[in-house]
Amino acid sequence: MPSKYRPQILGWIGDLDKGTQYITGADDRLLYANDNYCAFIRKIKSDQFFYIFIYLIALILGIGIIITSLSMVIYFNPKTEKIILYLTIFILITSCFAIYASVIPELYQNLFTRRGSPIIFNRKTGKVYVNESYFFNFKVLRNPLTFLHPNKKRIKEYDWAHLQGVVVHNFSIYSQNTTILMVCKPHTHKTIDHILLDPARAGIGSYMVWGWVNNFMCCNDLINLNAGKYKSEQEIQFKKEIIKGQGWPEWMVEAFNATSQEELAEIKEKYHVKA
Repeated sequence: MPSKYRPQILGWIGDLDKGTQYITGADDRLLYANDNYCAFIRKIKSDQFFYIFIYLIALILGIGIIITSLSMVIYFNPKTEKIILYLTIFILITSCFAIYASVIPELYQNLFTRRGSPIIFNRKTGKVYVNESYFFNFKVLRNPLTFLHPNKKRIKEYDWAHLQGVVVHNFSIYSQNTTILMVCKPHTHKTIDHILLDPARAGIGSYMVWGWVNNFMCCNDLINLNAGKYKSEQEIQFKKEIIKGQGWPEWMVEAFNATSQEELAEIKEKYHVKA
C-alpha cells in the first residue's frame, strides 16, 4: 500500500501515525527537554566525519570518470564501434547528474552542519523550529547558483499539526531506516517540504525519536525530561553551547519557551515578526 502523502518520497517504507502508541525511551539524540520544549540532535560528529570522507572519495572518483569520459568523447575514433561512444556519453551524463544531485549536496550537508543541527519542539504552542543547512531538504533539482553558497540555511517555524512522519530506507545491505517529517498543506496530504527528524539507524531504534516526540507533544507524563545530554535545569548551558552563535533569530529562541499561542503572538509582535 503506497504512502498517503503525495508526492511519495523515494525509499518509502511506511507512514507513521501520531499518538503515544510507539515504543520510546531515553535516546542518545535527545539534547535537552523541559516542560515547554525539547531539542533533538540530527547529526553526530562521527557520522559527519564518516560521510565527509565517503562523499569526498565519491567526488574525486566522479570527477575522474567525467574527465575520462569527456576525453573519450572529444577524441573519439570514428573507426571504433558507435556503441562505445553512446555508452561513454551515458556514463558522462549519469556521473554529472549524480555529482549534482547527490554527492555535492550530501558533502555540503555534512561539511556545513554545525552543532548537530538540533530540531526544537514546543508542546505548549504546537510549533517546531529548524535552523539547518539548505541541503537537508531532500531536493533533487536545485538552482546551480546555490552551490556557490554552501552556508545557505533555512530557519523556519512549522506547525506540528502540519508535520507527518514517514520512514524510508537507505537501500543498503544494512537496511537502515530514516524518519522524515513531511510538511503538508493544511488539511491535505499534499507534501510541500521535508524535514529530517532521525537519520539512518537499524531496527527498532529508527522509531525511538518519533515515539519520544509524540509522547512529548501529547504531554505524556511517562517521558523523562532529564533523559537528554543536558538536564532540564541546564537550559542556559544548553543555549550557550548549542544555540548561541548559530544564527537563530532572537524571537525564535524566546519562542522556544512560549507557554501559549497568546504569549507566542506577543513575542512576535515585540520583534515585529509577521505571523
